[in-house]
Amino acid sequence: MSAQTLSRLRPASAATRWRRRVAGALAFAALIELVSRTGLADREFLPPATEILGRAAALVSDPAFRAHALTSLLAWAIGLGLAALLAVPLGLLLGSVPIVDAATRSVVEFLRPIPSVALIPLVSLLIGTGLQVRVTLVVYASLWPILYNTMYGLRGVDPMAKESLRSYGFGPASVLLRVSLPSSAPFITTGFRLAAGVALILTVSTEIVAGRGEGIGVFIFFAGIAVPARMTDILAAVFWVGLFGVLVNALLVAAERRAFRWHHARLGASE
Repeated sequence: MSAQTLSRLRPASAATRWRRRVAGALAFAALIELVSRTGLADREFLPPATEILGRAAALVSDPAFRAHALTSLLAWAIGLGLAALLAVPLGLLLGSVPIVDAATRSVVEFLRPIPSVALIPLVSLLIGTGLQVRVTLVVYASLWPILYNTMYGLRGVDPMAKESLRSYGFGPASVLLRVSLPSSAPFITTGFRLAAGVALILTVSTEIVAGRGEGIGVFIFFAGIAVPARMTDILAAVFWVGLFGVLVNALLVAAERRAFRWHHARLGASE
């Protein structure tokens, strides 16, 4: 195999990947600018990208918008943290005790496909409104990626490693803590990263549907029902939500690669 072919097969560096992503984002913004400026789309519904970005920059200095953003961030962080605290132990239990997994599988499979947004009226009736509703729905939606990744990681643990510890007299709890949990940690981290995105979606969606209180979703809701609708405000707020999601995902990916280099090295070797 030639050196040129090997260079094409070699994974791109982090700097190269980021340059490509920035180039793609700039190209997308240029496309929006072109479509809006040339009249291919009504500027009332799709303002130029320069106006959207300008309004997004202006929102940073708006105390009301910052209060909305902090409220959403608080609900996102609390809900995601609680989901991890619930899902990891539950996943370890279901993944390591087959009889418990079999007994609860039908309930889990029934609950998992239910859209969290569809539960907003029920949750509002049961626990009221405000932060507790958002946190409850974020926990419900974010729990599943962490739970299933934890269970999947446990199923991939090397059985020889577990048998070796058992042969030395270690009990089930020691095997779980010394072998199963460390081996499944990369999968749990991936589940947490996926859940972070789900939590962000649910936080904003719940605020939009509820249409009261504070939060970026509430800001978007009132901008949407204004006459005429303030599309620049809506898209500027959406920009900040999307940018936050990108940054959180990038930080979690970097932390995952740094913490589990052995796991990524093994995947690279298997490929």
